[in-house]
Amino acid sequence: MSDALALKMRQLGLDAVNAAEQLAQATPVQKNRALEFAALDLRSCTNQILSENTADISEAVARGLANALLDRLKLDATRIEAMARGLEEITQLADPIGTILAQWTRPNGLVIQRIRVPLGVIGIIYESRPNVTADAGALCLKSGNAVILRGGSESMRSNAAIHACLVRGLRAAGLPEACIALVPTTDRAAVGIMLGQMGEFIDVIVPRGGKSLVARVQAEARVPVIGHLEGICHVYVDGDADLTMAKNIVLNAKMRRTGICGAAEALLVDRAVLANLTALIKMLLEAGVEVRADAEGCQVDSRVLRATEEDWSTEYLDAIISVRVVAGVDGAIAHIKRYGSAHTESIVTENNATAEKFLSRVDSAIVLHNASTQFADGGEFGMGGEIGISTDKFHARGPVGVEQLTSYKYVVRGEGQIRD
Repeated sequence: MSDALALKMRQLGLDAVNAAEQLAQATPVQKNRALEFAALDLRSCTNQILSENTADISEAVARGLANALLDRLKLDATRIEAMARGLEEITQLADPIGTILAQWTRPNGLVIQRIRVPLGVIGIIYESRPNVTADAGALCLKSGNAVILRGGSESMRSNAAIHACLVRGLRAAGLPEACIALVPTTDRAAVGIMLGQMGEFIDVIVPRGGKSLVARVQAEARVPVIGHLEGICHVYVDGDADLTMAKNIVLNAKMRRTGICGAAEALLVDRAVLANLTALIKMLLEAGVEVRADAEGCQVDSRVLRATEEDWSTEYLDAIISVRVVAGVDGAIAHIKRYGSAHTESIVTENNATAEKFLSRVDSAIVLHNASTQFADGGEFGMGGEIGISTDKFHARGPVGVEQLTSYKYVVRGEGQIRD
């Protein structure tokens, strides 16, 4: 690690702290203006962003980047427009800062308020997805937090082009450019500095990437971490499921985008209706999915592979799914408890009592009834986007949006009261 890099990172931290102090006092109009201008700039710079992304893609292909990561890295005009719309949607959200969450008066006359405040400075370490630059920068800005972004080396050019649009938005609104900072180096030592040497500047770290990145962040960070290690998401097809609905949900949950954390990795089928098992497996095979199943599933088709114990706890991020027959909803709940990652689980059933049992007893961040796991997304929740999905139980859980990037403080007003 060079002294120059350490000094550069320290200066990023100092600038971010100063920017956070100013941003905490910014008006909602200022923050929204920055986002609106950045959205316009993203659209006007589409060709430039795509050119930088093409260079990133070419280099990533040469380095042998996995297909799932290439899909996350790739931008097109539609994805850039989605980023711009995401920024505009965030401007429509209520500004959380200064919101009075609760208020009461004590018998001694003290008036106590619990008020929402920013976290301060957020560090975000991410891989592949250039859209995180826009999403994370915008959500942090709206919630009054300065942010230090450290994208992966494979997306450095794309990130820089998107970041430039955000900076121009900040300038237009009269806000410090350091409100949204991008680490200007691909040196991996910068990650180590963020995790272990910037505790005086960074209040929380959010990792977005593969299992190895998240594991490293959780192991080495000297500040709180918001994130999830794996997205082992399940769809349980109950005996009372509508088969047509079940087929649509399972196929979408697995195949809409296989490389995202909300993609279904395991299918559980009620033993009470084995005809559903046959129909679902054949559908998946015809869609090009590799099916790894238990003994009962292997009997359906010779193309089905026998699942190993490891398969039940594997996040494939590919066109692969594990399939298991279970003894009703209790069997599904037990399987998810043992092998799940507390991310997202769905039940398909027309029996509302069974659905409520599943929804109340499955202890994951997101549980759904008759809907695809691919809805595990802050934008789909109406949150204007997300920084990630949290499987933690403290502070934030599920999609991490504007409100989840805040804390609160108590403001107490008196008239000279003293304590006995």
